[in-house]
Amino acid sequence: MRSRTPVDLAGRCPRCYLPVRLCLCAQVPRLDTRTEFLVIRHNKEKEKSTNTARIAALALSRCQVLTYGAPGPPFDASVLEGADTWLLFPDAQAPAPEAARPRRLVVLDGNWGQARRMLQRLPALRRLPGLALPPPAPHTRRLRRPPNPEGMSTLEAMAGATALLEGEALAQQLYALHELLIDRVLESRGRLGDEWARLSGPS
Repeated sequence: MRSRTPVDLAGRCPRCYLPVRLCLCAQVPRLDTRTEFLVIRHNKEKEKSTNTARIAALALSRCQVLTYGAPGPPFDASVLEGADTWLLFPDAQAPAPEAARPRRLVVLDGNWGQARRMLQRLPALRRLPGLALPPPAPHTRRLRRPPNPEGMSTLEAMAGATALLEGEALAQQLYALHELLIDRVLESRGRLGDEWARLSGPS
């Protein structure tokens, strides 16, 4: 599915980017975590209504979103420095066995190619110890089709990391938020009923 967000956000909520009648801001939980999340979002993702990092930042009190690849000055990689900072990425380098849990988690937000290029072009990312997640369950609902079965949205990945670092109770609220976002986006495109019919199958 393609995001069709108007440039001027006409008729859209300026926080969640959904049509005003489907705004989910009132349903977004406010979650306090011990872990700080630093999202590096590719510039091409910034204005998409299907960008799930935007929704994660609404929910997580300790979440900062920075843009990579925008016109102007180059990205300041010094923000990636800091004790106990890890990278959430499938094949990031494994941490030392004695390493403490991360206090800050860097998350790359973009499609698979964009995330790979950010990793290649920012050497500081490759020096960070990594946190990898188990693959999502088969037939997980998607707003976009991932290029491989282990792919997941940024919000899903942050929920998975939260489950590992903070516990299932907080993570489940993020997973529920992801489901709500899918419902609202599909409804905005007139496709929610079609999807429920497909999932339920013949009666």
